[in-house]
Amino acid sequence: MCSAQPDSETMHAAIEMALRAPSVHNSQPWRWRIAGPTVELYADPDRHLAATDPQQRGLVLSCGAALHHCTVAMAMLGWQAAVDYLPKPDDPDHLATVRFTPRAASRTDFELSAAVLHRQSDRRRYSSWRVPSGYIRTLATRASAHGAVVRHVPAGLRPHLARPARAAVDQHAADRAYQRELAAWSGRHGTSDGVPAENSPLPDPGDEIPVRGFSEPALPDRTRHPDAAEWLVICTPADDRKSRVRAGEAISATLLTATDLGLSSCLQTEPLGLPELRDDIRTHVLYDCAYPQAMMRVGWVPTCAAPLPQTPRRPLAEVLDQ
Repeated sequence: MCSAQPDSETMHAAIEMALRAPSVHNSQPWRWRIAGPTVELYADPDRHLAATDPQQRGLVLSCGAALHHCTVAMAMLGWQAAVDYLPKPDDPDHLATVRFTPRAASRTDFELSAAVLHRQSDRRRYSSWRVPSGYIRTLATRASAHGAVVRHVPAGLRPHLARPARAAVDQHAADRAYQRELAAWSGRHGTSDGVPAENSPLPDPGDEIPVRGFSEPALPDRTRHPDAAEWLVICTPADDRKSRVRAGEAISATLLTATDLGLSSCLQTEPLGLPELRDDIRTHVLYDCAYPQAMMRVGWVPTCAAPLPQTPRRPLAEVLDQ
C-alpha cells in the first residue's frame, strides 16, 4: 500500500532536481526546508543581486522556477503538489509551502522531469531553421496553467523589444555598481554558482535584440547565418510577489517544454530590471494589458554546435535547512 505522504528520501530527491532551475546570474537564491509532510521554499536575501535586480524580481522569478522544478520531480515520483503561496504575510521570504497527495505519474510528468536534467541556457546564436507555430502554442498552453501568459513577439514588434534592450546595455555599461556585481558573478571557473566563462559567448553587436553580456566570455559561437530565433515575453495580469512566484513557475514550464520539444532557449531579463524600460515593454509590446516578467529566446542550435558544459550548482546540503 502506498503511504499517504512522501518520505524524506523522496522529498530530498525532488529538491535536488529543483536545484537545476535557472536563476539570475546562476545565483541560486533559494532555501528549502522539509517540515513534516510538507516542503517549504524561502527566498535567500543574502543572494540578492542589488545592482542587477534592485526590486528582487529576478530573485523571486528564480525561486518560482525552482518551485516548479520541484513539483515536476514530485509528480514523476508519484505525488501531486498543492501549493500555498506566501503562507505567512509577515514573512515575505517564505514564498511557498507544498503539500502532496498520491497520484500516478503521467507521460508528461516523465517528459518534463527528463527535461530538467537536459535543459541548459544556450546564449549562442541559433540556426536559420524556423520554430513551428504549433510549438509556440504548446509553450503558451503550458505557461497558462500557472497563471501567466506567453506572448509571441512577431517581427513587426521586435523593434519595440530591441529598443529597451539596447538602452539597458548602454545604461549598465556606465553603471559601476552593476559592472562590479557582474564581474563578481560571471567569468568564473570551477565554482558552484555564478555564470561560468565556458557558458558565455561574446555578445554579437549585430544581433537584432541584444542579450546580456558576461565577464570573460569563452564560449565559441561561430554561427554567422541568419538567426531565426523566436522571442517570447512571459507576463502576468498582476504584479505582486505572488504573481512573480507564479511567473517563475510558468518560466520553468515553458523552458522545460521547449527542451522536451528539442528547442534551445535562453532567458533575458536585463531591461526588466530598470523600471522605465520595463514600462516601455509593457506599453509598446504588451499594450498595457499585462506586466512583463521575463523575455525568452527559443530556437534550434546549429547541428555543428558543440555541446554546452554543464553549469554548476550548489550541493543540496548548502540550501536545505533540516
